[in-house]
Amino acid sequence: MAGIDNVRSGQPLSTSSTRGSVRNNSESSPTSGSDSAKKSSVAQDAVSLSSQGKAMGEMHTQMAAQPSFDKAKVAAIKEAIANGSYTVNPEKLADNMMKFEKEFGGL
Repeated sequence: MAGIDNVRSGQPLSTSSTRGSVRNNSESSPTSGSDSAKKSSVAQDAVSLSSQGKAMGEMHTQMAAQPSFDKAKVAAIKEAIANGSYTVNPEKLADNMMKFEKEFGGL
C-alpha cells in the first residue's frame, strides 16, 4: 500500500490491494479437543478506479515527469544577473505583489 510519502514523491499508487485477515471459526466437538476443528479464511479487499480516476493518475504521472520551471528562462536570468544587465521594474514588482495579496489574502 502506498503511504502519503510515496504519493508526494510521485510514486505510482497501487490500484488494487489485498489485505488478509484471519478469522478463526472454532467448532468444538464434544469428543475431540484437538486444533483440527479450527478453520481459517482470508478476507480480501479490492479497490477499483473509475476511468476518470485512472486519467487523473496518468496526468499526475505526466506532470511529475516534466520540470516545474522553464530552465532556459532561469539560465537567461542568471546570465543577466552575472553580467549586470538584469534590471528590476519596481512598479511592475509592486503591482504583482498587490495582485498576489488580493488573490490570496483571504486564505
